[in-house]
Amino acid sequence: MGDGPLSDGEKSSTVRVTPPARARKLAKVPFVELAEGRVQGVVSSGSDIGRVYVSSVAAGTYAFACSTNNNRPCGGARGSYCNHIRALVGEAVLQYGAERVARYLKADTGDTAPDPAAIVAAMTATRPAQGDTAAAAPVFSRFLRHLAYLELAPSTAPLPEMQWFPPTRAVA
Repeated sequence: MGDGPLSDGEKSSTVRVTPPARARKLAKVPFVELAEGRVQGVVSSGSDIGRVYVSSVAAGTYAFACSTNNNRPCGGARGSYCNHIRALVGEAVLQYGAERVARYLKADTGDTAPDPAAIVAAMTATRPAQGDTAAAAPVFSRFLRHLAYLELAPSTAPLPEMQWFPPTRAVA
């Protein structure tokens, strides 16, 4: 914001965007979110540049799911967390902070300060079940939507698809 007057966009905005807890490199996990009772996102394949995985962990139950963008199951997620899910949790901690991720997932790390390894260890200790991959399509769709915004030229003009947000006050 700053010391000057607020712009029209700042006056009508209803959601405050919080900066990431720490800077992230987007090559491995380009999209991560805390939404729909899960930590979920898109993780790049380590072996195939054209493949990504949609991974998620449910809050409370720690049920996990991991599949490719073509709905093929992840070979590493057989009975326990695969490397994609571990990377997802690690990037969620970078984006949102360890305390917030642990609180969101309801992962009790005990006396250990929450960090990605402690959060994953606390969840793994409960022997979570493998969940279904039904959430993969909407998560991947949101990821593609975010990519589309990156292709737009920088502008302060409103985006038509965002016009359903009501203004918070009239601008004189």
